[in-house]
Amino acid sequence: MTTSLTLHKPDDWHLHLRDGAMLEGVVTSSTRHFHRAIIMPNLVPPVVTTADAIRYRERILAAKPKADFFNPLMTLYLTEDTDTADVAAGFADGIVTAVKLYPAGATTNSASGVKDITKVYPVLEKMAEIGMPLCVHGEVTDPSVDIFDREAVFIDTVLDPLRRRISGLKVVMEHVTTRQGIDYVLSQEESLGATITTHHLIINRNAILAGGIRPHYYCLPVAKRE
Repeated sequence: MTTSLTLHKPDDWHLHLRDGAMLEGVVTSSTRHFHRAIIMPNLVPPVVTTADAIRYRERILAAKPKADFFNPLMTLYLTEDTDTADVAAGFADGIVTAVKLYPAGATTNSASGVKDITKVYPVLEKMAEIGMPLCVHGEVTDPSVDIFDREAVFIDTVLDPLRRRISGLKVVMEHVTTRQGIDYVLSQEESLGATITTHHLIINRNAILAGGIRPHYYCLPVAKRE
């Protein structure tokens, strides 16, 4: 009886390759070990249109070693000016796999993100219609909300109302960091999944703060409670 399963080249469902010299410096670390990856679009300027995604994909493939087989799955950066028709066309043509929602100011290079979720309802409604996934950085940016509560508040005030309004929208809560996030995903019957940052499985906020600041454990979203 088989007791183990070996994935020789797994998939990476949340990958930042950046651009320019950074892209050239890090791409091999991914293409050597992974078969496919969901490519994050938060460049400067961001990957907003299908044409942007095509050009970025070309830069990724040009930077990787020729011997490495690697399929970058492109995403678009959602803004309040995103063109619904362009998103749908990119998905239909197999160029774009998903759209990424960054609340403005929530993380690295998120200044062009969404401030008013109602302004992107038409895009999200079309995505639900065509079965296109929405990847979400699930935190509010209100400075009055404690940084350790921002995921839970996002679920209550943004994500759950959004999913109730646009039923059938496929959503991935990326890099969840709280028990509330996990419980919310597990409580839903369909159309909702999540990813977890690997080291967040084995640390909590004490790894960053207890006994002195340990900056190498810091990333966004920040590790929270157990």
